Amino acid sequence: MENKPFVASWSGGKDSAMAFYRAVQSGMKPKRLLTMFQEDEEVSKSHALPFSVVLAQAERIGIPLMIRGAGWSDYEMKFIDAMDECRADEITHGVFGDIDLQGHLEWVQKTCKKSNIVPIHPLWQEPRRAILEELLEVGFEAVIVVINTGMMSREYIGRTFTRELMDELEELGIDSCGENGEFHTVVVDGPIFSSRVPVAFGEVRENEGYVFLDVSLKE
Repeated sequence: MENKPFVASWSGGKDSAMAFYRAVQSGMKPKRLLTMFQEDEEVSKSHALPFSVVLAQAERIGIPLMIRGAGWSDYEMKFIDAMDECRADEITHGVFGDIDLQGHLEWVQKTCKKSNIVPIHPLWQEPRRAILEELLEVGFEAVIVVINTGMMSREYIGRTFTRELMDELEELGIDSCGENGEFHTVVVDGPIFSSRVPVAFGEVRENEGYVFLDVSLKE
């Protein structure tokens, strides 16, 4: 993979950050981040991060940010359009943070093939806990910003990832990686950033079974 140019599927959370980190460590060359946003392009899909925060992450990584606003009905079309743009700019590979959900893997493979992009999954089929241990060892800091209240308690909103938190979740029978959609995170520091992302955490909102922690850039 030495010197292969790639676009990273970027949620702003821990798994996409670890996949990006692993790709760079393997010698691949990052050229772009792609983040899928809601249709109004104000907040990102799933993680509900505002554009300003995702842009601040990209600026500290030092590569351009590409976004696409989409509903679920046109999500695939917008994703493929972004991949087409990358391929036209001679970006040949895509890096994704999926770990072991077969359906996600197959969807990525199918859509990337339409754009002649080679999909790379640096975390694929590794033990979930081992990925989290490495996340902490190399210096990433991640904070829980979304919780599915049907799967875990809202009391974990705003918690910073630590080994103690992982142990606590696992004792409750909750996947500490959140791979099944239990929660989502925002990464605010780590080895891929030139400096800490200056975020501020605000109000907690609840909507349709999910709890969201407002995230913004410090003024």
